[in-house]
Amino acid sequence: MTTLKILTLINNRIINDKLETFSLDNKFNLLKASMPSEAMQILKENEIDIAIINTKIPEKEGIIVLKEIKELYPDIEIIIISDSKKPELLIASLRAKVNDFLLTPLQFIDLENAIKQTKKYTNYLIQSNEFKNNNKILNKELKAKFNWDLIVESKSMKEVLNLVTKVAKTDKTTVLITGESGTGKEIIANAIHYLSQRKDFYFNAVNCSAIPDTLFESEFFGHKKGSFTDAIETKSGLFEATNKGTLFLDEIGDLKYELQGKFLRVLEEGKITKIGSNKIIDIDVRVIAATNKDLRKLCNEDKFRIDLLHRLNSFVINLPPLRERKEAISPLIDYYINQFSIQSNKKIFGIDKSTLQILTDYSFPGNIRELRNMVERAIILCDDDILKIKHFQFNYNNTNYIHKLKNPYKNFNLAENERELISNALQQTNNNKSQAAILLGIDRKRLLRKISLYSIH
Repeated sequence: MTTLKILTLINNRIINDKLETFSLDNKFNLLKASMPSEAMQILKENEIDIAIINTKIPEKEGIIVLKEIKELYPDIEIIIISDSKKPELLIASLRAKVNDFLLTPLQFIDLENAIKQTKKYTNYLIQSNEFKNNNKILNKELKAKFNWDLIVESKSMKEVLNLVTKVAKTDKTTVLITGESGTGKEIIANAIHYLSQRKDFYFNAVNCSAIPDTLFESEFFGHKKGSFTDAIETKSGLFEATNKGTLFLDEIGDLKYELQGKFLRVLEEGKITKIGSNKIIDIDVRVIAATNKDLRKLCNEDKFRIDLLHRLNSFVINLPPLRERKEAISPLIDYYINQFSIQSNKKIFGIDKSTLQILTDYSFPGNIRELRNMVERAIILCDDDILKIKHFQFNYNNTNYIHKLKNPYKNFNLAENERELISNALQQTNNNKSQAAILLGIDRKRLLRKISLYSIH
């Protein structure tokens, strides 16, 4: 099969660079245009599968370019990246039948998922002879990840790894992975797949909240050509595409109630029927689901089917949040410093002790994902060979992020405690007011006013 071709019309250098890496890793052909005229010329000379367009680009608005491309090349699947939340942009995009509409600031994982959920991408994987080779690469990467993301000196994670090893051997048992967002649920699912007899077949990860209700049956079960208006070709669904492999369903709690029954039937019977077809297709797929929600509570609220919960509950693995396994923070920081230093072509050798202590005491509401993003940003900002507190950005919406103070509060006098808190922050940061403001979750001007108010020296 010919290589998947992706056209980008994006004015964001970071996204373009990450797309380049993504395309190289997956052996796709990435064609980049800086202006609409250049994009139209590329479209004339190449059979493009997926186009990624930014709404803010030179010459003309991205939404106009979208309409022109759809009119001339209706089979191209398009992903829009918008800097604006204007409803008319979203409406115009939906009318033009875009595949996804993403808002900035953008996490690359969202764009990567949007690409993976296109029909062109799915069909490419089904037909590609290199799919097993890609899986071997995944297995190699997963082995490396085990050393850092999973194997840490904590009792809770050792128990998790023990469960992973045991359930991987069962091969068909449905697994439910629970835990807060960013705790590494997909890594655990990858590990189960890699350790099972299905490791030489495809591991397919799907975010249930990202699939529109109207496309649910088509995406999961597939359709025959002509079965509905936009069915211009026969398509294999996710179950068929993942046959003999593992289907990972992230955010299963977001699956609409009326669709859960159809999904349950597939789990029970192991059979699917494409839209527009009477032919029953047998499938052999292991399902691993994940959620950061309380599914039993959703059942009590009639938002989740109790029979589906019982089906998914065959084997449950709960991932503890990062704040409950603080011994993992230091090795994870070292791992990400090494990873992003290489990517950024910088020689950064570590992190100073006071900053490491602050990060160790931080609650990390976003868990490992937040830690990873914080280190990546710090590496970008750092011009030294050691990371310091000034390179890190904390979540200001989190009230528990301030590091633990050495001296406990002696009374409930607000002014006295606030003065002591500010004094400790200044002491911890060697009197660097900008860094102290970051620790306290306030801006520098407000900190200066309080220093003056409390006569702190």
